[in-house]
Formats: sequence, structure tokens, C-alpha cells
Amino acid sequence: MKEYNIGIIPGDGTGGEVVAEAVKALKTLTEVGGPKCTLVYYDLGGERYLKNGELLPDSVLAELRDMDSICLGAIGHPDVKPGILEQGVLLQLRFELDLYINLRPVVLFPGVETPLKDKGPEDIDFVVVRENTEGLYTGSGGFLRKGTPHEVAIQESINTRSGVERCIRYAFDYCRKRNRKKKLTLCGKTNVLTFAFDLWERVFHECSKDYPDIEIDYAHVDATCMWMVKNPEFFDVIVTDNMFGDIITDLGAMIQGGMGVAAGGNINPEGTAMFEPIGGSAPKYTGLNKINPIAAICSVQMMLEHLNENDSAARLLDAVKKVVNNDLKSMDAGRMGYGTEEVGDLVVKYLKDE
Repeated sequence: MKEYNIGIIPGDGTGGEVVAEAVKALKTLTEVGGPKCTLVYYDLGGERYLKNGELLPDSVLAELRDMDSICLGAIGHPDVKPGILEQGVLLQLRFELDLYINLRPVVLFPGVETPLKDKGPEDIDFVVVRENTEGLYTGSGGFLRKGTPHEVAIQESINTRSGVERCIRYAFDYCRKRNRKKKLTLCGKTNVLTFAFDLWERVFHECSKDYPDIEIDYAHVDATCMWMVKNPEFFDVIVTDNMFGDIITDLGAMIQGGMGVAAGGNINPEGTAMFEPIGGSAPKYTGLNKINPIAAICSVQMMLEHLNENDSAARLLDAVKKVVNNDLKSMDAGRMGYGTEEVGDLVVKYLKDE
């Protein structure tokens, strides 16, 4: 049996609560024959920052770099100015560990309601591959005459040939491995962002020559949003840049039933990876046993799939599907019909019943 070292970052707010249920599921899988995992906890987040001003110490970063994978709860504290934790912890982890792929499945589980009329699980089943370390999120830019009536603010989108190509090739490979519609859509804005997306489009078409079995398509980001609502069944795999990916994956979370079931991965295919629920720290629900842990549990399922523990990943996914279809009244916090811990217990029950 293979053993893994897994870094656990509960984070802020309800992050620790949902991570606890994800860890519960992971430990249960070990009990029923799944992989053994050594868990190492890290107290990164708002409380640590408020206590001693630390965000991401070099010693912690070095340890995380050597982990087989990382599970993150959520980062965001009401007593810390917005941007400090996000840039100092989340973005820093992405850049320092070179987690250049953000992988976001948009899948509607049976029994989960979608706000889209007349759409079901057979219609909402696609994946977004988002470039995760370049674009507008690099922090390139600055102010001129800040605080004056003549202030200028500049935010630059950085796109490198190597960064774009490795993301696009990952998307082609993932589309081939997924083996569903075998269709890859580039989401951009070539009619306005004529430099950045000229590069993206050229690389996309050049790479496509190495994947003759994959159908290619292009859609402007505004059209992508429209089709995600009107005809989500059009999509199989979407590849896009950092900012557009950030936007359309939140829309994806809503059409798949909400943040309570949306999970994602930050991946370096040649290194480590970090998996997390898409929702934030939700501080107003902290300690109330109301938050939905399904997204965090699904992030562990994604982690297992990434580690090629496919039997355990499939077993966990099956247990999650049974819980949301058979037991939960809603995916929304406080309306599930069960508390956070009880939802985790239901997943454990189905894992043991198999």
C-alpha cells in the first residue's frame, strides 16, 4: 500500500470545520483499504497573522514543497484587511509552488438543484482549466500621483509563451484523458485584448496539431458565460487565462448547485498540488455546525484522483453522490437537514457500507 504525506491547512472561519469532515472521509478510506496518509497540520491564516505577523514562513513553504499534496480549508479573516491573506498566503503558495493549473470540474450531481431551467446532470458536466500563475494576478503595475485628482492606476496582464503553452497542453492532455466529448474550447477576448489573446490563440492552434483527436473551439468570455447558462451541454473542457477563469468558475459553481458542492485543484503536474473547496471562509457560520462540507470532501476526491488512487477516488465520489441524492434537502448552509459533522458522518457511512 502506497503512503502519502499530506499537508493540511484548515485556514480561517469555517475552513477548519469542513477540512475536519474531509479528513474524516480520508481516514475512513484508509480503514477500508485505501491509501495510508500521514497528515501534517499548518496554522496558516488570519489568526497566525494577527498573532505574530507571519503569512507564509520560508520554513513552512519548504515543508509544503515536499508534500505529496495539500488540503486547504479557506483563507479569509474579518479582522485582516482584504488582500493581505489572499496575496501573502494563497497567491504566494501558487507562485512559489508553481501551481500553474487551476482545475475546476463543473458537475451537477443527481439530486442537486440547478438554477438553470430544464437542465440536469447530463447537461452540466464540464471542466475548466485555468492558468493560475500569470495574467492580471501577478501584481504587475502601480500608481502614479496616488491620492490626487490626477491619479493613475495601472494593472498589467503578464502572459508568457511558456506559461500559456504549458497550460494549453495540460488542457489538451486532460481532455484526451477525460475522453468524453473530446472537445477543447479556448475562452478569451481576441477582439479587444489583441495582444494577450493573440498569443493564446496562436499557441492554442499550434498545439492542436499534436492532438488531432481533439475537436477545438473558441468563444469570447462573454459568450462563454451566456452559453454556460443557456446551453452548458456545449462544453467538455474549457481552457482560459487567470482572470477569466476566476470569473467563469464562480458561475460554474452556481449552475452546479452552489459553493457547497464546488471543489478545485491548484496543480503543478511536475510537483505538488493543493486542493480546496471553492467557497470562502464564511465567518458568520463559524462554530454553528451549519456549513456544507461536501465541497471539501470533493476536494479530497480530486486529490486522490490526482495521486492516481482511482479506486478510492471513485469510492468517495460514489458516497458523496449518495449523500446529496438520498439525504440532503439543500446544498445551502443551514438548510441541508443535517449539520456539518452529520453530513461527514453520512459520507463515512456510505464508504463503510460498500
